[in-house]
Amino acid sequence: MKKLEELLEMGGVKKDIALLVIGGIALVLSFLKVDVLPFDVAWIAIILCGIPIILEAIIGLVTEFDIKADVLVSIALIASVCIGENFAAGEVAFIMQLGALLEDLTVARARAGIEKLVSLTPQTARVIRQGKELTIPAKDVVVGDVLRVLPGESVPVDGIILSGETSIDQAVMTGESMPVDKQVGDEVSSGTTNLFGSFEMKAVKVGQDSSIQRMVQLVQSADAGKAKIVGIADRWATWIVVIALTASVLTWLVTGQIIRAVTILVVFCPCSLVLATPTAIMAAIGNATKHGFLVKAGDALERLATVSVVTFDKTGTLTYGTPEVTQVKSVDSRFSEEELYRITASAEQYSEHPLGKAIVKCYKKKYKDFLNTDKFQMITGKGVQVHIDNCQVLVGNQEMMETEGISLSREIMTGIQAHQTDGSTLIYVAVEGKIAGYLALSDTMRPESAGTIDALKDASVKFYSDNGK
Repeated sequence: MKKLEELLEMGGVKKDIALLVIGGIALVLSFLKVDVLPFDVAWIAIILCGIPIILEAIIGLVTEFDIKADVLVSIALIASVCIGENFAAGEVAFIMQLGALLEDLTVARARAGIEKLVSLTPQTARVIRQGKELTIPAKDVVVGDVLRVLPGESVPVDGIILSGETSIDQAVMTGESMPVDKQVGDEVSSGTTNLFGSFEMKAVKVGQDSSIQRMVQLVQSADAGKAKIVGIADRWATWIVVIALTASVLTWLVTGQIIRAVTILVVFCPCSLVLATPTAIMAAIGNATKHGFLVKAGDALERLATVSVVTFDKTGTLTYGTPEVTQVKSVDSRFSEEELYRITASAEQYSEHPLGKAIVKCYKKKYKDFLNTDKFQMITGKGVQVHIDNCQVLVGNQEMMETEGISLSREIMTGIQAHQTDGSTLIYVAVEGKIAGYLALSDTMRPESAGTIDALKDASVKFYSDNGK
């Protein structure tokens, strides 16, 4: 039986499509009474589409005594052939196989997101062994190996930074839109991206234990099967078979006409349920995909009808997932907000840090001119230092200001509280050793998000924010 199952699975979806196309053409020729062969061409559909159904029914009965809809269909097929109704037998076989193909396509489409996730897994790693750098498959890295990760590369395994400082894009693992600065002693996860600055790390978790592999396993282990309604015929198949056979036998005894008895068996076949439901689910999943929704399981659509609470992944879903300058605040009368923005963008124009690049990108959307700078110096993990018109300009985080002995005024401390509450990242600007202001960067909301949430609220769906309200 195992070899028989393997035989039925050979060729996959492509084989099933080919058999259905040939079977469908044969049925059309049979219906039009086109005699191209010395026998009824409907036999082609019966053999190509019907035999797999009968074999599936036999396997289920022998291995698990599982009476499914296949059993009833097989009985109807065999009975139709016995009384010479070849077209009816081929038609039933074709419809049932078409329904099975649609189910397979639905599951395959739903699982496409898993393949995309697997593609994020790093394939190679730079390992330092005996003083030499070797490029090896990431799966061959062992715990304790020292790895080197260059700018723009993915971190191959989980580990701890031994030397170097950098900024890591962790969006694939945490959904964070803002990159996270890392230094010696910090942990890094596989699948995340090194944005700038090379570093060396010690491998701690490798292979199936790494973060990206555990995430892949979690998604793959989830059920991406059929909708429950598709299995109704299978769950009630035992009773359906008994009722159908009983009704068929009684009809034969009462009328004495075998064709009426067989007609009952054919009518009892759950063609509409097997065909219509997967078709609707497949169309719904395809429609959802076009609008940016990945539906992983057919039964998820069915359960969606009973949803009363929605949890949104904010980053990249309700928001764009990229940092934008949301406010420029000057606290020095020497500079207007526009001037402070220009000074900051000019200082950051040669920076490799993602936040610096975000500031420059946002500035270019509104303005074109930059100030001339010299003596540019990037201070990893803190910010940049430049000279503009012979004035020292510092642009960086609060740690940089504290290191340089620049105190934050009460006005700034009061103003940044709201930004800290909404998760914004603050970049401080100091000119000639005095705080001049700050820029707030945050992940910006998509314009359609508000309308989406309002529509869900109108549908009586409950919403909870991260503070439980």
